[in-house]
Amino acid sequence: MPASPSLTLERLVRDVADVLYTEPSDISLEEDLLDQGLDSIRLMSLVEKWRAEGATVTFVDLAERPTLRQWADLLTATP
Repeated sequence: MPASPSLTLERLVRDVADVLYTEPSDISLEEDLLDQGLDSIRLMSLVEKWRAEGATVTFVDLAERPTLRQWADLLTATP
C-alpha cells in the first residue's frame, strides 16, 4: 500500500488530536486509539480525509492497527 507523501507522523498526530479535540502532546503513539477516545465515526472521517489526499487506506486497515505508531508504519513514507 503506497504511502501518501503528505502524511508524516507529526501530521497523523495532529489530525488525530484534531478529531479528539485535544492537544497533539496528549496523544500517545503506543496506546490503543480507542482507549484515547477515538470512535468509528472519527476514524472514518480520518480515512476519508487521508484518502482524499492520496492515501490508499481503508477503515479496516486502521481499525486492525489501533495505535498511531502502527498507522505511521502503514501510511507514512520512510526516508
